[in-house]
Amino acid sequence: MGRSVVPPCSADGPATTNTTVLGKYKMGRLLGRGSFAKVYQAQSIADGSKVAIKVIHKAVTVDASMEPRIIREVAAMRRLQHPNILKIHEVLATKSKIYLVMELATNGDLFNKIAKRGRLTESSARRYFQQLVSALNFCHQNGVVHRDIKPQNLLLDEQGNLKVSDFGLSALPELNKTLLRTACGTPAYTAPEVVSRRGYDGPKADAWSCGVILFVFLAGFFPFDDSNLVTMYQKIQRKEFTYPPWISKSAKWVISQLLDPNPKTRISLHNLMNSSWFKKSLNLKTQRSLGDSELMSIKECKLEEENKVMNAFDIISLSSGLNLSGLFEVVKNMEKRFTSICSPDLILDRVSEVGSNLGFDVERGKRGILGLEKGRLGILVTVWEVATALFLVELKVVQGGSEFEDVYWEEFRKGLGDVLSGHCDAI
Repeated sequence: MGRSVVPPCSADGPATTNTTVLGKYKMGRLLGRGSFAKVYQAQSIADGSKVAIKVIHKAVTVDASMEPRIIREVAAMRRLQHPNILKIHEVLATKSKIYLVMELATNGDLFNKIAKRGRLTESSARRYFQQLVSALNFCHQNGVVHRDIKPQNLLLDEQGNLKVSDFGLSALPELNKTLLRTACGTPAYTAPEVVSRRGYDGPKADAWSCGVILFVFLAGFFPFDDSNLVTMYQKIQRKEFTYPPWISKSAKWVISQLLDPNPKTRISLHNLMNSSWFKKSLNLKTQRSLGDSELMSIKECKLEEENKVMNAFDIISLSSGLNLSGLFEVVKNMEKRFTSICSPDLILDRVSEVGSNLGFDVERGKRGILGLEKGRLGILVTVWEVATALFLVELKVVQGGSEFEDVYWEEFRKGLGDVLSGHCDAI
């Protein structure tokens, strides 16, 4: 029928420790190990609340490949406030370690749940799948693609609600570029166009992974499985898999629409949410949890994102003491920040004008983002609201070298004089 999705469980038991993290959290038992970190349960010394802390040893694990993963994970989780996405509370650091303090999902992950049960009932699978699709659709609406959806990254809270975690391989918004090119993820869950190393649509790649997930939920094994990766990818391209007899016709339709090797004809998660199988609810309470209450949460999250209101975490992370880029010894002088009382539109209009006068190609993105490009030099401009009528502007080099600091920053500073001084009516 197919190889089980779950390998034998490790015999290693949980570890415990009585240490504290910077006097704020008391460390507890080991919850799990990842590719570059360990996750512990911990308790806040201030209020006794329980959290999960991902501990990253810089000297051992933080290298050129791990650094962007950590930064992406923090950026994505802080950007996305949704009831089915794991929350990150704060980031702490010492000279040797980085601590990501996150929401605690007390019921483990769906990987272990399937290990115990073999497979899920259709009603149970649909409930988790509804929450997964709702979370990912919200990610896509806010410009984030997960790219590593699998049962191990789907956690369960105390009430049994799904929480999407591990955004280390996520892709964040980058102007209006729609095609991604980095091949990443877990082979059994990865869309065929990602493996081909051509440009691919990120949300459609996540949709493919959701199709594999739903099949695994219902069947207890992979749709495409072979010890030889080449053979497995050939099966994927031919859509060569067999449904077990207990999967319903309507569930098969959903899986078939998602596991379409052609991303152009593959159903999007947004359209999938309108299907009758997806909308079917166990009871009125479940319908409400996926309806009005969740839509209200999403509206509130969108409003926060659109207004670009920075919270305490964002402001602190921009300071020299806790800036993650400083922890990783990123090249200095590759970004400049200033505050202004001018409106975001006026700020971006003036930056566009100055950039054009200096010979830059200007591209206006979404959500208060602007791109400037000249030769090999690329600059990303972002505007956040830090307080009422006070905005923080960041000009960050995303490609190229030191010519921004050496050649262009002084010209930008002169050209932005009105914006810097606050005489907005003069613009």
